[in-house]
Amino acid sequence: MAFRVCFVCTGNICRSPMAESVFRARVTEAGLDGVVEADSAGTDGWHEGDGADPRTVAVLEENGYAADHTARRFDPSWFARLDLVIALDTGHLETLRRLAPTPRDADKVRLLRSYAPGADDDLDVPDPYYGEADGFSACLEMVEAASAGLLSSVREQAEGRMA
Repeated sequence: MAFRVCFVCTGNICRSPMAESVFRARVTEAGLDGVVEADSAGTDGWHEGDGADPRTVAVLEENGYAADHTARRFDPSWFARLDLVIALDTGHLETLRRLAPTPRDADKVRLLRSYAPGADDDLDVPDPYYGEADGFSACLEMVEAASAGLLSSVREQAEGRMA
C-alpha cells in the first residue's frame, strides 16, 4: 500500500498544487513512484473545479515541473486514507487539526516548512495570490527547500512500512 501525502492551502490553486507538483517530481527522481503518492486540496471550496492560478502554472513550467491541476476541497473523511497531511501555513494547520476526526488523525498534520533546513520559527509559506509574480517564485523556493527534508522523512516511513 502506497504512503499517501496531501498538501493543503486555502483555495488549492497556488501553494498546495505547487507543493504537490514539486514533491511528485522529487518522488519520481527518488524512484518512489507507486510507493509514495501525493495530491493536494484546499481548506475552502472557493475554487473547486478550477485549474491552478496561471502564475502558479507559469512558475512551475518555467522550472520544469508539471502543472496539470484541478482544485478541490479537503474532506475530513480523507484522513482515514492519508498518512501525512501537509499544511502550507499555521492557519491551515489549525483548521486541519480541528477537522481531524481523531487525535491520531490530527497528529498526521504537519507544516511543510518544518522540513526545511534553516526555516527557524517562520514556518508559513506566504500566500502569493494577492501579490505579484515574484511572490510565486519565492513560494516555489520555499517549497523546494522543504521538499528534500519531507522526502527523506516520507521515504523512511514508507520503507519502514514495507520492511
